[in-house]
Formats: sequence, C-alpha cells, structure tokens
Amino acid sequence: MPPSSHRRFPGRRRLALVTTGLVTAAGLGVLPFATRADARAADLAHATLAARDGWASSGSGTTGGQAADAAHDFTVTTRAELVKALRAGPSGAPRIIRVKGRIDANTDDQGRPLGCADYAKGTGYALAAYLKAYDPAVWGRSRLPAGVHESARATAQAKQAERIAITVPSNTTVVGVPGTDAGINGGSLLVQKADNVIIRNLTFADTRDCFPQWDPTDGSEGNWNSAYDAVTLRGATHVWVDHNTFTDSPHFDASNPRHFGREYQVHDGALDITNASDLVTVSYNRFTDHDKTMLIGSSDRDTKLRVTLHHNVFQGIVQRAPLARVGQVHLYNNHFDTTPRNGYHHSYSVNARAGVQIVAQNNHWTLASGRKASQLLSGDGTGAVAGSGNMVNGSVTDLVAAHNAANKKKIKPGTTWKPTLTRGLEPSAQGLPESLSRSAGAGVLK
Repeated sequence: MPPSSHRRFPGRRRLALVTTGLVTAAGLGVLPFATRADARAADLAHATLAARDGWASSGSGTTGGQAADAAHDFTVTTRAELVKALRAGPSGAPRIIRVKGRIDANTDDQGRPLGCADYAKGTGYALAAYLKAYDPAVWGRSRLPAGVHESARATAQAKQAERIAITVPSNTTVVGVPGTDAGINGGSLLVQKADNVIIRNLTFADTRDCFPQWDPTDGSEGNWNSAYDAVTLRGATHVWVDHNTFTDSPHFDASNPRHFGREYQVHDGALDITNASDLVTVSYNRFTDHDKTMLIGSSDRDTKLRVTLHHNVFQGIVQRAPLARVGQVHLYNNHFDTTPRNGYHHSYSVNARAGVQIVAQNNHWTLASGRKASQLLSGDGTGAVAGSGNMVNGSVTDLVAAHNAANKKKIKPGTTWKPTLTRGLEPSAQGLPESLSRSAGAGVLK
C-alpha cells in the first residue's frame, strides 16, 4: 500500500507506530505523528455516551466503535473511502470512521460528481413524460401512479439510492474530524437493525431525492413524496446522535417548483427513528431550514421507540420536531425558535400521536410575531404530554393547557412513566437560547 493510502486507511502497521508517537514517511525520516489537533480528534473518536445520558445509556449503554483495533480505525475524505471503511472486515466488528472534510455522496467511485440526469440515464425516466402521464386531469386522484413511467421513476430512484444511501453497521462510531468542516453533502446514513452506533460532529446538508413520487391520494390535494433522510434509524438500538447539524442548505424548499399545484418536494426527513428503533439519545444537534424534520414511529402500529432529545436547537423548522408515536419520549432543555428563516415558516413543533407518552421538561420556545403558544403542540387526540418548566419567550407556560383551550383534539396532560436518565438536565430553560447558540451543532467539539 503506498504511503498516501496509509493517511486515509491507517492499517495495523501505522497504528502500531502511534504507540511510540512517531511515524516513518518514505524518504522523510522520522516525524512526529500526533499533533495536538490529532490527539483531540482521537479522544473524540473514542468517546462513549456517559451514564444516565438519555435512553441510549440504558442497559449496556452506547460505546460505538470505542473498542476498534488498529485495522478498523479509518480516516476518510471521499464517498468511496467511507463506503469501503464501513464494509471492511467482519460484520459487527467495532470500527471508527473519522470523516475529514466534506464528503459528496453524489459521486462515482472515482469521485466524479453525479447529477439527476446521470441517475435517470438508461432508465427511461423523464419528468415531462411523468407529469403528462399522471396529471390528475388524466390519471385521476383515486389511485397511485402505476405503469411504465412510474416504473422508470422507481428505477432511477433506486440508482440514486445505490450512491447516497450508506449503511452503518453495529458497533460503529462515525465522527467528524474537528476543524475540517466535516460532513456529508447529499447523503443518507442508514442504521438498520444495528446496535451500538455513535454519529457525532458532522454536518448533513441537502439530502435530496431526484425522483419524488406523486401521490394524488395524500391529503385533499395530493403531494409529492421524496425518499432519503439525512440519518435514518430502522430497527436500530443504542444509538447516540450528538453535536451534528442538519440543513437543506444550499437548496432551500423555496426554490422547488410546483407541479399539479403542489410543491415538488425533494427533501424528506432530517433524522427519522422508526420500525421499532429503541434506546436512542439525540443531543446537542442543530436542526435548521427543513420541513418534515424528525419522525419517531413509522406508523400507529410501530413498537418500542424510547427516545431522548436534549439540548438540541430547532430553527427554521416547519414541523415534526418531533412527530412521535407509540413510545416513551423525553424532551428536555431544547430550544425551539419559530422565527421564519430562508422561506421556512413554522407550523407546529411537537406532535403527539398513537398513544405516545412525551415528557417535556424545561424547554424554551422563541415565538415569532403572530405565533401563539397554542400552536406549538399538535396531536390526534390519543397522545399524552407531561410538561413542566417549559418557557415561551422567557415565561413559564403550560403548553398542553394552551393547546387544549384552542383545539378540538386534546392532548392528555400526564404520563404513566417518569424519566430517570436525565444527565445534564438544567433546572431552568431561561438561558437556553443563548447557551445553545454556542454549544449545539457540528464544529463545536474540539
């Protein structure tokens, strides 16, 4: 393996040299290997979730790839390297993936950029033909698209998925190298039926579906539905998502065209937790400029879904922060800023459905002009929210009472469970807008 490869995929030989603090480069003699920045990055890569830090600390806790050996500690700078590192060695072997800089998921194996036209090539898909075939005036509004044009769309979408949907196995830490603007553009990390995963210090930007599907039966007017969340948990357990930034930037929804009178929506979720995922902690993340942000539970028949959200910032978010079903969800010390931003206008923050039991403690809402406390919660009439210490513009507010006074579908004002995994719970929400502006999101960890 040439020396340049060792820098990105540090095999056993190079990692063994770390114990001496020195590395030999061909023709350069002996050079110091670890700078102070390198040491900080190494500590971050080996960090584990602290005790009592939300649901992901329950039971065996969440350690990710902390136990990785030298052969499974990688630094990656391209999509191809990221995929190779995640697939290297036996399934389930502890591994650390250090992401250095920004990775573009829409690239081929040689690193060349790929666009929507590249994915459509050879599939027979053309948007103009799709629109003509499924125009409600022709196709109607009572059935989903079917036939040659829908088949071509699905084929093109599958080609894009092969590039941008990247699976993360059990016992893995994926972490951004500090000081490198680490992250993934246009990609979707999929944690499916995996256990013990850590995702930290990354910016996930513009995870975009080139081929949304038209559904004329979705709502009274139909909707365009896209695939791919920036991070998807399906049947995943013991997952810690921490200090990341999720954003649609630079492709904001305001730039999307409209077809059949509806927005041609190319973004799905930012972070979705579904299909009986369980024991998840989401902390110190920044969710910005997005519509359908976080789904907890894929349907009313989902199960498990014990999730903690603490010290996150939701800014420029339209809805689903989160939309939660079935499980036991703890929200504490989060900041929800409902001020319009980059064309995104707040609809609601938290939606309680399908019997979910949410405990909301000491969160802070900053209301935009014209918004009301009664608009912050939503539900189907079966969900419960036990609220305490929540503030709206600096004043303690009973959010459930405000909602119930203004809406026909009531939210139950209590839960049958009480959180105990509450590390870092601050007794007041007063200072959250200022403190979280400095401490949440990617690039903060050193």
